[in-house]
Amino acid sequence: MVPYPSSSGRRAVFSVTGRLLLLHRIAPMVPALALSVEPLARRHHHPAIRGFRRGQGHAATLSARITMLSRQDPPGGGGGGGAAGGTPLYLGIDFGTSGARYSLIDRKGAVHSEGKRAYSPPVGGGGAGWASSWRAALFQLLGDIPPAHRPSISSISIDGTSATALIVDRSSSRTDPSMIHPHRCDDDLFFSLSARGCSETGELLAGPFLYNESFPDALPAVEAVAPANHTVCSASSTLCKLVSWWNTAGAGGGAGSAVLMHQSDWLLWLLHGRYGVSDYNNALKVGYDPAADAYPSWLMAQPYSRLLPPSVMVPGAPIAAVRDDVRSQYGLSEECVVCTGTTDSIAAFLAARAAGPGRAVTSLGSTLAVKLVSEARVDDARFGVYSHRLDGAWLVGGASNAGGAVLRQLFGDDRRLAALSRGIDPAAASPLDYYPLPRKGERFPVADLDMAPRLEPRPESDAEFLHGILESIARIEAKGYSLLRELGATAVEEVLTAGGGAQNETWTAIRERVLGVPVRKAEQTEAAYGAALLALKGADRRAGAMAS
Repeated sequence: MVPYPSSSGRRAVFSVTGRLLLLHRIAPMVPALALSVEPLARRHHHPAIRGFRRGQGHAATLSARITMLSRQDPPGGGGGGGAAGGTPLYLGIDFGTSGARYSLIDRKGAVHSEGKRAYSPPVGGGGAGWASSWRAALFQLLGDIPPAHRPSISSISIDGTSATALIVDRSSSRTDPSMIHPHRCDDDLFFSLSARGCSETGELLAGPFLYNESFPDALPAVEAVAPANHTVCSASSTLCKLVSWWNTAGAGGGAGSAVLMHQSDWLLWLLHGRYGVSDYNNALKVGYDPAADAYPSWLMAQPYSRLLPPSVMVPGAPIAAVRDDVRSQYGLSEECVVCTGTTDSIAAFLAARAAGPGRAVTSLGSTLAVKLVSEARVDDARFGVYSHRLDGAWLVGGASNAGGAVLRQLFGDDRRLAALSRGIDPAAASPLDYYPLPRKGERFPVADLDMAPRLEPRPESDAEFLHGILESIARIEAKGYSLLRELGATAVEEVLTAGGGAQNETWTAIRERVLGVPVRKAEQTEAAYGAALLALKGADRRAGAMAS
């Protein structure tokens, strides 16, 4: 069985005898990009700079246009790269539910280039088709980055959707003996593979299992071994997906040398070529304990534990240099390092830069999601509440089914919502008491799968009706933060807002009155920007390791 490294073993991945260890780069063939990827963005802020792939003698076509900022690179400096002599840049890539986006920033946080691509429809509608779509989007986004910027990219990080995973065959992997480091786990000395060699094939054995896929067949087996109300005790958890596959294929000998990879793990692997590396944000829903910085004993005792990623690192930790073939094809620096990623929701939180206990981010998209920096860890599967490790604190979150989806059901498009909002006095409390759900069922802050939407009585005035809906969603938000406090989290002191609802100033004023704390729009809300901040963090870690 593959042992699992402690934090000291994890540091040895990139720091050996006081100097940075650049992992051996290997160059298997980049998987062919057989599927086309249609872009989401078709506008240019800077028409004089258009990205084209190295070796192409023409500018990018209209279908490959990307978003870029109409300004020159600001003067900058600092550690962490800039191999071509320019301003060091840090690349973050977000893989969301419908498309991928990149953000390229400097040390001061200024965005130098950004772009996005939609996923092409999976061929045949199968799971493997999704993997091909993600792979295509990744390499096309790299090709979309202006060639002048690419040599200055110091580091790369990627976020993916939580609980999205694949099972990959690593049977043909080659292990570099220099990557083996001793560490202690449960007082037994093991030799751990802190990074795996690169597979020649990387055959996909199962999945991708998407974030919203449920595997109730595996839930009884998981609940039998996990603590009550643990994060994995949900049919959509990564562990339930792994156990379901194990019960149908793995236990009968189909596991072989299989390894579980989260979406961002797999995408990063395409860039660095090392198996078995993950981060503790993605690994949370497979059972990793971020407080102990290890897999718990109840999980390690299971036969499928050998499929778990053997090296779980802090998000934004250097893994390895970019593979030679990828580096040469896209004109990246030899010093460009690939860093561990995180989940899309964590990356979006990082983008908002809500620092310190009591600071929170509410995302007002199709649903209402809250995340709060807390000094204490809070987990309760009954309400879908769980905590991610966030440096020296905890990021506690929950999500309601109320939100923008029900607003569109009731009022149509954003233009009409904006017009109606202008007729609302946000300082006046609405007497209407609704629970606006798009359909039956709620999870947070009320756990009731049978809860029905409450949208009566409806006044004649649409503006008055909207006022009641907006205020009712604000009450749900307030109740959510109150529940987190009751469960032991730090009390909320300030709320930043992300998502489409952040644009509605009337709603912001209503929420500030109902919550009783300052509420403002986050300056940055894109998960890709948060991933870029992780890449910057990784570059600083690498520079610190080299200087020590």
